[in-house]
Amino acid sequence: MREIKKQKKWSVQYQAQNTEANASVAQLARELQITETTAKLLYTRGFHTASAATSFLNQAETNLHDPFSLLDITAAVERIFLALDNKERIVIYGDYDVDGVTSVSLLYLYLREYDADVGYYIPCRSREGYGLSTTAIDTLKSRGVQMMITVDTGITAIQEIEYAKSLGIDTVVTDHHECRPELPRACAVVNPHRADDPYPFKELAGVGVIFKVICAMEMTRCRRNGTSEIEGLRRICRTYADLVAIGTIADVMPIVDENRLIVALGLKLLENTKRPGLRALIDAASGNKNTDSRFPPKKRKINSGFIGFVIAPRMNAAGRVSSASIAVELLLATDAQRAEELAEELCNLNSVRQIEENRIADQAYQKIQNMEDDMCDRVIVLDDDTWQQGIIGIVSSRITEKYGLPSILISFDGATRGYPSNDDLGKGSGRSIKGMNLVEALASCEDLLVRFGGHELAAGLTVRRQDIDLFRKQINQYARERITDDMLCISMEADCEVEMADLSLRLAQEIDALEPFGTSNPVPVLMLCGATLQRVIPMGNGRHTKLILEKDNVSMTAVWFGTEHTSLPYEIGDTVDVLFQLNVNEFQNVTSLQMIVQDMRISASYEHTLQQQHERYEEMRAGAKIFAEEDVIPTRDDMAIVYTYLRREYQLKHTYFPIRRLLSVLKQQGITNIGYYKLKTIIRVMQELQFCEITETVTDCFVFDFYFNPTKTSIDKSSILKKMKSQLFKG
Repeated sequence: MREIKKQKKWSVQYQAQNTEANASVAQLARELQITETTAKLLYTRGFHTASAATSFLNQAETNLHDPFSLLDITAAVERIFLALDNKERIVIYGDYDVDGVTSVSLLYLYLREYDADVGYYIPCRSREGYGLSTTAIDTLKSRGVQMMITVDTGITAIQEIEYAKSLGIDTVVTDHHECRPELPRACAVVNPHRADDPYPFKELAGVGVIFKVICAMEMTRCRRNGTSEIEGLRRICRTYADLVAIGTIADVMPIVDENRLIVALGLKLLENTKRPGLRALIDAASGNKNTDSRFPPKKRKINSGFIGFVIAPRMNAAGRVSSASIAVELLLATDAQRAEELAEELCNLNSVRQIEENRIADQAYQKIQNMEDDMCDRVIVLDDDTWQQGIIGIVSSRITEKYGLPSILISFDGATRGYPSNDDLGKGSGRSIKGMNLVEALASCEDLLVRFGGHELAAGLTVRRQDIDLFRKQINQYARERITDDMLCISMEADCEVEMADLSLRLAQEIDALEPFGTSNPVPVLMLCGATLQRVIPMGNGRHTKLILEKDNVSMTAVWFGTEHTSLPYEIGDTVDVLFQLNVNEFQNVTSLQMIVQDMRISASYEHTLQQQHERYEEMRAGAKIFAEEDVIPTRDDMAIVYTYLRREYQLKHTYFPIRRLLSVLKQQGITNIGYYKLKTIIRVMQELQFCEITETVTDCFVFDFYFNPTKTSIDKSSILKKMKSQLFKG
């Protein structure tokens, strides 16, 4: 398969030429006493008045919605209370990701407040796969389970729930995945995505749905006891919002409406968490182990980014490469020592996960390169017998990011009899791009799938080996009718354009007030145009790059994570535009601002200048008059400087040079009299006089091949120089 070069398109939300917007921003800045940049960020998020912005900043733009607005929640609460009153044995059946783990832990802890006879069951990803199974239900029946509550799963388990009913197990389903037309015949089905559900906010995580159930239970209990329902809800938030926040962030749910309020409350709880397991995991992930009590570690700021990129991957690792019960046990832990052991185990499992993820990714990339172009031109579908099922979803995300296409990875690990067979069942995980609903795409191939389910952008499936080729063909045909070339273009969006003078610690603090960040309330991205690249410094053993950018006599550090300095297509001295997030760096008690680079490009004005120089040089080559002040005719010393440098680099096996790099090197050496025109002339003369062989690969990019013993000659013999001298304007 050919390498797909993804086109990038930059856009800016805040249009500075909009006079109405400018007036609103100025008023916001004045009334709220904030910088105009922060006012622009609020404006682009839809808060055009001081009252609306204040409500957002105070995280009071919405109260929690009435949980009884959820369809079937009353029936769910009544059936759970009946189980509690009758001392029935209850099992919580969950999923193995962070949303599932936090859902299980939340409900378990709440039911234990009632001294419930409750346990939990999370299927093994590799042996059982996602969701309910009749085998698991048989196991639960043998343990005396009388009631099952599903969390973050169950909405498509129609046959399994019917089977449980036949064994005398009642089921309450709580889920947030997309629904099929037919729902399970359970005691209650609580899911805001039900077509008939009137709940005003549809984007709850699985843990958010079960949170609403326990809110309804608490309100019911308060009503029965004659106590305040509002105080009951506050108690639930103060006790459990941390678990809801973790699951909501990890499942990449929109941080708007009541999700924003719950996550904000949860992050505050996590700052000083009383849960031994979470405290141990935060310390282990932050490297705060074995600390001397006389020198306590610096407190780590707990925000949505820390949860999403540090805590969630470690909790997810349990279900991916081992057992999700380890993560549940961590959240339920009451003993500090045991909590530390479990936290360390999760960190180790995460390291194992990273190694396995890279192995699978390398193999997947190789398979893609070996594919025919038309096999997966819209959806990449790969399969393998050895890929670990818990890892393929992450790799699918990487493939979709790399190629800009939906991707589905299918694993037959553990499904074979020691040899491939047509009826082997492969478990798949897929990721999509905006504009193609993956669940709907899978539904179009339903005749080829054993089962499937999930979200718009992420889904799982089971398929027989014999059907994979036809499935690959069918889903690509479906996607061809829906994925346009424009959809394959990567959109890079900035909130607003700024100048260096706008960047300050005050602005960084004001941006912090917009937390919590996440989907639908992303970390602000700013755009700075026309900065000069002053230095390029490798970081992290070359895996990351630090840049020094300067504009208007102000310099700032910019860090580009995951980008090696050797892969940068920029030279020192280039004028660049940069998309970045503003970050506060604290090192050795020194606080400073830095940019976290999201993307970079050559400034349009700089490109225009380079193009003008190229066009002017071509005019000179064609015989146009040359003016003395252009200083384009090199001397012997000029020739010697360039020749010596290139010959030395050639001996180091450096043979490829864009002209911008050569100009940058000369400038760094203090040589300012060799500009674009003169350097181009030197290169042409070196080739003419056979000092070396030069190939221009693309415009202004050269490959040099030096001769070991070039014939000594004078530059005065150059016909190029003679011609240029004849073109000098004598006026």
